[in-house]
Amino acid sequence: MPSSETIYCYHCARHHPRQEMRQIETKGGKKWRCIQSIQATKKSSAQRDAFGKAVSAINSSENQARVKSRLIAERLLAGR
Repeated sequence: MPSSETIYCYHCARHHPRQEMRQIETKGGKKWRCIQSIQATKKSSAQRDAFGKAVSAINSSENQARVKSRLIAERLLAGR
């Protein structure tokens, strides 16, 4: 869960502790990116693909958990 101690990484779409983040200059201006994603760009394309797939799997899993939690809460509120 995001807090004032975390910053959103535009690359992996997650919040990370401030000390794990760096501000990157892009065409659209400055954006925050986690050190892990910056280091992943320096690896081979196979390693970059593996990193991307791992991040996607984590994000998908977290999204499924949020949806499931929301459905359970809705059922409880509906008295089912």
